[in-house]
Amino acid sequence: MLNTNITNFRKNVFKLLEQTIKYNEPVNISTKDGNAVIISEEDYKGLMETVYLCSIPNMKERIIEAMKTPISECIPENEVEW
Repeated sequence: MLNTNITNFRKNVFKLLEQTIKYNEPVNISTKDGNAVIISEEDYKGLMETVYLCSIPNMKERIIEAMKTPISECIPENEVEW
């Protein structure tokens, strides 16, 4: 995570945002009133998906259990019905 203050963020906003988007590098911006973190849209969507999945009852346990399934017992990707 990159750390900067609000003054440096203002001076380098384009460069910092570009780096956040390109490399998924969060930016922590400190101000006198507190801090803010900027993340890429990709990371934000990933976090929201994780929050959603964790909100489904027993989903975490089902995912952990499914991870124990040997690959040989899994359905090939091209045979999965959505």
